[in-house]
Amino acid sequence: MADFSLHLNDDQVQIKDWIHQFAVDVIRPAAQEWDEREEFPFPVVQEAAKIGLYGIEFLMNGMADPTGLTLPVAIEEMFWGDAGIGMAIMGSGLAAAGIAGNGTQEQVIEWVPQCYGTPEKIALGAFCVSEPDAGSDVSSLRTRAVYDEAHDEWVLNGTKAWITNGGIADVHVVVAAVEPELKSRGQASFIVPPNTKGLSMGQKYKKHGIKASHTAEVVLVDVHVPGSCLLGGKEKLDAKLARAREGGHAGGKQPAMATFEATRPAVGAQALGVARAAYEIALDYSKERVAFGKPIIMNQAIAFKLANMATQIDAARLLIWRAAWLAKNGGFKNAEGSMSKYFASEMSVKVTEEAIQILGGYGYTREYHVERMHRDAKIHTIFEGTSEIQQLVIARAISGLRIE
Repeated sequence: MADFSLHLNDDQVQIKDWIHQFAVDVIRPAAQEWDEREEFPFPVVQEAAKIGLYGIEFLMNGMADPTGLTLPVAIEEMFWGDAGIGMAIMGSGLAAAGIAGNGTQEQVIEWVPQCYGTPEKIALGAFCVSEPDAGSDVSSLRTRAVYDEAHDEWVLNGTKAWITNGGIADVHVVVAAVEPELKSRGQASFIVPPNTKGLSMGQKYKKHGIKASHTAEVVLVDVHVPGSCLLGGKEKLDAKLARAREGGHAGGKQPAMATFEATRPAVGAQALGVARAAYEIALDYSKERVAFGKPIIMNQAIAFKLANMATQIDAARLLIWRAAWLAKNGGFKNAEGSMSKYFASEMSVKVTEEAIQILGGYGYTREYHVERMHRDAKIHTIFEGTSEIQQLVIARAISGLRIE
């Protein structure tokens, strides 16, 4: 077990500075263009791949850190640059996490690298859980997976909604119901390999924020995947289903929730990066903007806003670092992952709004980045578990009761 420390080691400091410089030189200057284009920023992700920021090695090195802090530190710097582009760089990580969290070692070795490709030819991954009628309620998925024993393959049918990289990804990881009557205990995760017939992109969503991140429906019509694409393997699934049918605990976590729990501190770090960026812009502006003969920061109305923003940002970082450390050292005790995601995402919305208020009319225009940052912040209270779901998880953890 690694000791918990607020002091980053030399490697972590080097990674932090390296990514921050990439954010300064490449991400931030491109942010407005790709926000307005509302397209996946392939050239920027290509640059990230060239320096090793987008790829399996970076992800694995971060996940191997026994302190758990490398990834949240890296993500904060990336999203400081821009949330939309940051999400484009990190989006494949959800598919990789889904494979790593539910797959066998052989499946991880085979498929995780295919979520990223190579610096010369990047690839994308997509993690497909949400549906038009099943967002927070992942136990009610309608996408079905039926086993064809004669051909040792699974046939998938359904529609997924709000999928990052949906339809344009090379590898799709799909959570589907094998036995719907068992709800979440009857679900499994499947890999849909590149160029599989029957998988297509539905509507592409026009979003309020993170516009550089591609978000779309994924439509599955008689999609046939080999039996080897069932994450974890059929023997493990059959045993889980048997326990569920007998009314016992199915064993292990529900596939979608296992992935979300593992990534919640990372999502908190995303929101943290956005908030810190907006705060720094507001702080600099308040020192330069003169009104009534003095910089506006000399007024308590502005200075106290900035004091609150700085305090909330630091508090969020502490919660995220604690959760990231616990995830690698003994696990969550009282839903610390949900606490970090909940607090950081709500904080980010408030801090970015205050940044706009400090900049006044300028903050409402595209001349400054804060209006985009405010739009980008909001999604963190919604995806990968809404703030209300996080509160429910926390309430159940601290009470030991099945609160509905």
